Amino acid sequence: MDPSRIPAEFPAPSFRGAQEQALADIRDAFAAGNRVVLVRAPTGSGKSLLARAIMGAAETAGEAAPSEATGAYYTTPQVSQIDDVEADDLLDDLAVIRGKSNYDCVLPGEHDTPVNRAPCARQQGFDCSIRHRCPYFSDRAIASGNRFAAMTLAYFMRTAGSEVFRKRDAVVIDEAHGLAEWAEMYATIEISPERVPVWDDVGVPDVAADAGPEEDAVDRTARFVEALRDVSIRAKDELVGRPELDREEVARRDRLQELISELGWFLEDYREPESPTTWVVDQSGGEGSPIDIKPLDPARYLRHTVWDRGNRFALLSATILSKDAFCRGVGLDPADVALVDVEHTFPLANRPLYDVTQGSMTYEDRDETVPKIARLIVRLMAEHPDEKGLIHAHSYDIAERITELLGQFGVAARVRRHDRQNRDAELEAWKASADPEVFVSVKMEEALDLKGDLCRWQVVCKAPYRNTNDSRVARRLEDGQWAWYHRTALRTVIQACGRVVRAPDDHGATYLADDSLLDLFERAEADTPDWFRDQVDAMTTPSLPAFDPEAALAGIDASPSGGAGAGRRRSRRSDGSESGNAGHSSRGEGGSEAGDGDATANSGTTGEESVKTRSERDAERRRDHPLSDVWGDG
Repeated sequence: MDPSRIPAEFPAPSFRGAQEQALADIRDAFAAGNRVVLVRAPTGSGKSLLARAIMGAAETAGEAAPSEATGAYYTTPQVSQIDDVEADDLLDDLAVIRGKSNYDCVLPGEHDTPVNRAPCARQQGFDCSIRHRCPYFSDRAIASGNRFAAMTLAYFMRTAGSEVFRKRDAVVIDEAHGLAEWAEMYATIEISPERVPVWDDVGVPDVAADAGPEEDAVDRTARFVEALRDVSIRAKDELVGRPELDREEVARRDRLQELISELGWFLEDYREPESPTTWVVDQSGGEGSPIDIKPLDPARYLRHTVWDRGNRFALLSATILSKDAFCRGVGLDPADVALVDVEHTFPLANRPLYDVTQGSMTYEDRDETVPKIARLIVRLMAEHPDEKGLIHAHSYDIAERITELLGQFGVAARVRRHDRQNRDAELEAWKASADPEVFVSVKMEEALDLKGDLCRWQVVCKAPYRNTNDSRVARRLEDGQWAWYHRTALRTVIQACGRVVRAPDDHGATYLADDSLLDLFERAEADTPDWFRDQVDAMTTPSLPAFDPEAALAGIDASPSGGAGAGRRRSRRSDGSESGNAGHSSRGEGGSEAGDGDATANSGTTGEESVKTRSERDAERRRDHPLSDVWGDG
């Protein structure tokens, strides 16, 4: 790598904000001999452009000896960011490669078959006459031979040890703050009927109760895994020996191969006395129930899948909050790592935080607080009648409750929500809408670029602490890792705040509805970046309009309808299926300020109509359309 090339490799015609200084600092950090450089750049700093400049410093084939690594990888956990890279004209020299399931076969009669289920995967010894035209293998060949290749972190990790995607001179990981958690997720082994094709051929023990006198649950799990792996190998070998497989058999064979590899990795690490990995096991149902095998410290996994893949690394994120803690979590020596801080150049006035806390959102207090937050949202809709809003609901349970309450209050006509199946489709529909819709979302705090009028205000409904029922979280808290617990929650809040302000001349408001968020800011103060601390210190409590559903709908062609009675009817999910009333329609719905009165307007619309969100109405239009049999159910 030649760090001196970094500033000149910047792909945009001019610098914005602190980009020029950032590139100079990154250049100097690599020139000082650091193998890894962490770049802590606030949201909207143009990290993908910084990444491309760093990649440009990698050795080229003409500069290196035949045995030396050349070129660079760009990788990120977020699929949406790979989409953005592919669509960015300034990054058109990055060759994007995706997993096989993202490409369709081009053979006659197979155009709706993903490549991972195509004849080349189904038939032994299949010789594809048009492999050179296969979109997957074509993209793979281009990416492997290109100076710069871009892929998701999942694909990058899966290709570790590949002869196609070998070690390169430089690796850039964007949105790297969650690298340890992503590695833990990828390394987790799920033993369940859905993930184990030979589930009915093995007896799953109660690993805690069935452990021997010198064993714990992990030891007993290891013995079971040995037996499961043997059964899986026999089942896989039987399939591999067949001359041809159908699609379901291909899927079974591929999953068995993955499972065998996963189980083998666990056993190898478990048997290694010097391994730094601590394994934990979750099995809530006892004998015959699923088992999750999870690594606490994935440093060894990352060494093989990431750190052996390049000579130099740049890790970019707005929320690498503690250098030492991050390095410990991913298996890096802090002495080999430099941290470059990029200045935040967005005016503080353009990114305000507002304290609109309504109470605690802990599990014990949620029934009382959620109705208050729903009423707050109606008031915010009135405050922003012509602007799109985003609700970070934190969980599907909270999202369901809020959406149902908004239906009871008669403002569903302005509300859109998603479920696990239609998440991407509903997001795109919301972004494309010309109306000031309010989107009730789950897990959209990251990798969402809502510049300009795409969104002008958002609500954080709950402090995003990790689930303490997760064995990894519980184990860390038993070990006293409370700083980690608060740091991971703060990281998510900072990421969320960056969704609606994407440039120096952009602006957006973030409203904080959970009391625990204020407590979080105090507990994690030592890990808070200065620029975000400025936002917290400048936080105020706004004066909002009274609760008035009619005012909340002033920006669209609709009137409040239904009132409190509508909430006692059954609502429909966005896929059209019915769900019962969650039972949170009346308790604790008082406003947070004096003069917050109820609206009783009723347009005469039927109760069924009154609780339909934009998502539900769109789904009905698709079902009722004459071409619905061609489109499917949407």
